Amino acid sequence: MPPILLITPPLVQTNAPYPATTVLSGGLRAHGFDTAQEDLSLALVLRLFTPDGLRDLELALRRRGHARPSGRGSSRLASPAVSSFLGQAVQYRHTVAGVIRFLQGADPTLAYRIVSRSWLPEGPRWAHVDELENAGGVFGAMSVADRAKHMASLYLDDLADAVREGVDPFFGFARYGESLAASLTTFAPLARALAGRPNLVTRRLDELTDAALARHRPALIGLTVPFPGTLYGALRTAQRTRRVAPRTRIALGGGFVNTELRELTDPAIFEFVDYICLDDGAEPLRRLAENVCRRQRLPLVRTFTRERGQVRYRAGDASACTSRRRRPHRPTPDFAGLPLDRYISMIEMPNPMHRLWSDGCWIKLQLAHGCYWRKCRFCDTSLDYISRYAPPDPDEAAALLLRLQRETGRSGFHFTDEALAPALLAQLSRRLIAQQADLCWWGNIRFERALTPSLAALMAQAGCVAVTGGLECAHDRLLALMDKGITLRQAACACRALADAGILVHAYLMYGFPTQTVQETVDALEYVRQLFVAGALHSVYWHRFALTCHSPMAANPAAFGLRLRPVPAAGPVFARNEIPYDEPAAPDLRMLGEGLRRAAYNFMLGRGWETAPEKWFDAHVPAASLPANFVARAIARSGINTRFCASRARAPRAT
Repeated sequence: MPPILLITPPLVQTNAPYPATTVLSGGLRAHGFDTAQEDLSLALVLRLFTPDGLRDLELALRRRGHARPSGRGSSRLASPAVSSFLGQAVQYRHTVAGVIRFLQGADPTLAYRIVSRSWLPEGPRWAHVDELENAGGVFGAMSVADRAKHMASLYLDDLADAVREGVDPFFGFARYGESLAASLTTFAPLARALAGRPNLVTRRLDELTDAALARHRPALIGLTVPFPGTLYGALRTAQRTRRVAPRTRIALGGGFVNTELRELTDPAIFEFVDYICLDDGAEPLRRLAENVCRRQRLPLVRTFTRERGQVRYRAGDASACTSRRRRPHRPTPDFAGLPLDRYISMIEMPNPMHRLWSDGCWIKLQLAHGCYWRKCRFCDTSLDYISRYAPPDPDEAAALLLRLQRETGRSGFHFTDEALAPALLAQLSRRLIAQQADLCWWGNIRFERALTPSLAALMAQAGCVAVTGGLECAHDRLLALMDKGITLRQAACACRALADAGILVHAYLMYGFPTQTVQETVDALEYVRQLFVAGALHSVYWHRFALTCHSPMAANPAAFGLRLRPVPAAGPVFARNEIPYDEPAAPDLRMLGEGLRRAAYNFMLGRGWETAPEKWFDAHVPAASLPANFVARAIARSGINTRFCASRARAPRAT
């Protein structure tokens, strides 16, 4: 029986396998199917960034007429990244293999040569390195190995910039063609991009696809599209498969599909794929496998097809596939065929918490299905992956972690749950401690009152090293409006308890939430500043609010002061998620976003903690009205401790 090939398309982060194919492979193997996995995201990066790959890049840039600033004649002036690469192409070819080996962990002593600043060519991304070295702070506290990893990451980022600015405008680490997948109501823009002339990147992706098809000769391919930045790569892979293996059936699924393609009526995408599956992919893909590989006639479930030129959705027996029983069976992830020793660890930001996303080959694993809170009004709570909460059995979860540790030789886990419930954290931690498990793990939580010092200490003892969670607008009025279920006082105490246990804390924040004022935005920044000063927060990220069609807010936008923009004339629908709207009297969100990002960048480097929050913005904004000792008083009242108030070192000056 021909195998089923599961593919991660470009581009996702290169430090660890994305978990979709491992879970699907485990489920299919449990039903007796032969499966294979290919991480084309990693493979594409490893193909491009080699001595031969960089020679091809140089030739492609010169053929396209790029020239260094001193160029003459008809050559067009290169961007800084392209110019830097062309001026140092020989050095790049000489060093790239060593850099890749070092970032794969295969040549650690090379760190000393990297930090010498005399071996690697340096491009535009290195502009801040001298400043960081002289300022001390987070960068100065890094080990030789970590400083070298940061410099090697900047080296690769410079190369990626040269590829994007000179060869393929869609290319970038951890995303490929992301702008193409944004707000696509019809498939036409993607179709035009896919019909474009091949370039260096797409030719290499075609070669990798050809090699994978030749190795496995699959009857069915499953392409996961977890993010907008993987849709273009997935469709390029499907396009090539159509040409060289036209009898192979192709299925598309993943987080982007589940969120954005639920109202699909545009049949154009079926020129590239045969099936589009929604929500948990295990059962839809199993049924496809039965039909394609075993010639069975099972009804499809949660699957789009094209019939007689029209899109048809086959819901099937949805109740059997989305059971609400509390202990659902989950297949054991299968890592067979994935080259765990070839993934590339990078440190693009020298912040000890922020680096976790790109540094280390973490085994990504979802413990519980859905969100145990599932009330936030801005969230896609109507979708299955949020609304249907099903926690795991703690004993089974602990056993699975230990089994995967034995099978992969890796002890680091990144739990990708929507939010890890405190009760689950306590139960799992106790079992890991009882079994003396030597594991290291991190995941997403909610900053609620149940995260007490005793629970945080238990988590740390069981191997928890970091958590991420949403502070959102960091203002009590807005937290209540969005039904977040936390308060600023509770969040401060939770952060403090976690930090005291030695757990790194990252907060997601948003700005531009409907009715949010400039004053509330400045107060949110002041609250975050105080958390950094208190040592209760280590990393942050601010993003702009977006209204999505699957959220409770979309059902009643007027209650939040929003006026939806007119819907274009009816026609075939491809993707729909973000809803355009107008908010009368909204503040200057561009100005606010730039100030918040500037402050966050400095805070994460240990700088600017003494700067008044209003100073980060280019325009005049009011001074913070949040009491200067708000966080300290909140933690003191909780009885956790107040030792940080007198012991924190003076923060370095911002730049």
